[in-house]
Amino acid sequence: MIKVTIKCFSQVKYALGTDELILELTTGTTTNKLEKIIRKKANGKLDGITLRVALNQKYVPDNIELSHGDEVAFIPPVQGG
Repeated sequence: MIKVTIKCFSQVKYALGTDELILELTTGTTTNKLEKIIRKKANGKLDGITLRVALNQKYVPDNIELSHGDEVAFIPPVQGG
């Protein structure tokens, strides 16, 4: 098992009701699998929203294997007006 910290911003924060989660995951979990877990926890509130993934404060391509102690951020598109 590994523990990772998930930083929640903008729509992700509102969908989950928190700005940070710490989850225990099975060894070998990838960023793609974690995104599916987060979307499930959001109960549809993130449907249709594209999320960028940052791992340890750097944007990463899809499907990177996570390690114990990693910090993951799911970042929605920037909005403004």
